[in-house]
Amino acid sequence: MKMKEITYSDYLPLKKYFINQRYMLCVYTLPSIIAWSNEYYKPYGIIENDTLIIAAEFTEQKEYRHLILPISPPTEYPPKELCRVAEESGFDNYWFVPGKYIDTYGKKEVESYFKISLQKEYSDYVYLKSDIAELKGNRYSQKRNLIHQFEREYVESNRIETGEISSQLSGECIDFLEKWCIERDCDADVNEDLACEKNAIINTLNQFDLLDLKGIYLRVDGVISAFAIAAYLTNDMGVLHFEKAFANIKGLYQYFDNLSAKSLFDGFKYINKESDMNIPGLAKVKQSYHPKMIIKSYRLDLR
Repeated sequence: MKMKEITYSDYLPLKKYFINQRYMLCVYTLPSIIAWSNEYYKPYGIIENDTLIIAAEFTEQKEYRHLILPISPPTEYPPKELCRVAEESGFDNYWFVPGKYIDTYGKKEVESYFKISLQKEYSDYVYLKSDIAELKGNRYSQKRNLIHQFEREYVESNRIETGEISSQLSGECIDFLEKWCIERDCDADVNEDLACEKNAIINTLNQFDLLDLKGIYLRVDGVISAFAIAAYLTNDMGVLHFEKAFANIKGLYQYFDNLSAKSLFDGFKYINKESDMNIPGLAKVKQSYHPKMIIKSYRLDLR
């Protein structure tokens, strides 16, 4: 099974495989699969029986190379077929297997071919869109208070501007991202999640008009100070791939997160806000928005 590298030139012919895509983990969007490509990681793929088989190859950390579940809206590969694909493609494991897949086929059936292990750092937080857009009830009172403070300071005095992201704004958004990353030391290790995410965001912004994405920005006093980028995941769920805002502007994040929910997820019931990558501060923020469910991610290793 000889795979080839997936690049932006493959986006249009491959996107049909993601219509009616069933898996609720954030990695199962084509823009994300391509955008995370860098000098250390490349996505590869092959079409088999109207199914897209996708693999992740690593130039240095070979132990990370893996498959994800085959993408085929009409059908799903059972564990026996996953085993065959792995053996024929030269891989010995799958990453990002949603818990629902294991529930569907039964733990006993899956374990007859694979060892199952939880990938806690890659389990996704999913919210009701209505919760994040409306922030009703006592549990969101602190966030509403911060939003009101931001509105009094910036909105009522006409100090903000919002709009949709396009390729013409990519340079400004990247400039903001560079400043945001200085605050968090993103570039400390090029193989770490924040550095890889920075690269993925730059890739996405540079190819924004090609991809089926929605994005918004917010300027404070004429300077871009927040942006968000979202994509289709399943028929009732969108994914917020990237959301960044300056931390030193009180209430900005809460205001912008609420605005993103209202602006980017028309027609969706759920918003997937991705994982916490085992970062305690990020986990605390995600939990504070009261997820409706956690989509657990599992790794399957061939027996």
